[in-house]
Amino acid sequence: MATDENSRELSRLWRIVRTTKQMCADRGYELTDEECNISLADFKSLYADETGAPQRTKMAFTARPSAAMNQRYTPLPRPGQQGDPEPAIGTIHVEFNPNPSVGIKDIKQFAQLLSEKNYYTGVFVTQSAPTASALKIIPSLLPTVMEIFREEDLLVNISRHELVPKHILLSPEEKRGLLERYRLKETQLPRIRVDDPMARYLGLRRGQVVKIIRKSETAGRYASYRWAI
Repeated sequence: MATDENSRELSRLWRIVRTTKQMCADRGYELTDEECNISLADFKSLYADETGAPQRTKMAFTARPSAAMNQRYTPLPRPGQQGDPEPAIGTIHVEFNPNPSVGIKDIKQFAQLLSEKNYYTGVFVTQSAPTASALKIIPSLLPTVMEIFREEDLLVNISRHELVPKHILLSPEEKRGLLERYRLKETQLPRIRVDDPMARYLGLRRGQVVKIIRKSETAGRYASYRWAI
C-alpha cells in the first residue's frame, strides 16, 4: 500500500513530468495533448511500483521535431551551397535521474546514451544540481546538445503564468525579414540571455531571435524582439 510520503512524491513528480512534456511540445516536438496533460491516476498506474513508490527510470521519453519545428531550425542557404540545408534539430530524449546527487559519471553515461542512440538533444532532469566538475565537462561533450534541469525548476510551468508573455522563436528566414524590415543588425536588438528561465524553457540558442507578445491596455497586444546571447 502506498504511504503518504510516496503519494506526495508521486504527485510532485506528476507535476514535473507534465511540465517537461509541455515544455517539449511548446518547443515544437511531437507530443499529444494526452501525453502533456496526463492525469494523476494514469501517472500512478504507469510510474509507481507495487508499494506506490515512484520509478524515475520509467519516466524517460523521446520525441521527434514537427515539420514546423524543422523549418524554424533550418539555416539559410549559404552562397554557392549545393542542396537544401539540413535542420539543426532532431530527436529529443528526456531522462529523470534516480540518483539524489549528480556527478561526472552520471553526465558521461547520459552523454554516451545520446551518442549511441543518435539523439540530437538530451534533457537530464535531476534531483539536485550537478557538481561543479560535472558541469565543466558538458562543453567537451559536443556535438551533443545537453540541457540540465533540476526537478524543482519544473514543478510549475512558467510559460502558463499570467504574468509571463508569450515567447515565439523566429525561423532564420523570419529573423532575416525582421532585420531587413527595420534595417537593423542583430546586435542592435534588445537581448535575452540563454540562461533566462523562458529562454531555457524554449531551449534558445545563441544568435536566435524570439518574438515576445505582451498585452497592452491601449493596443490590445504588441510585439517586441530579443536576441539570444
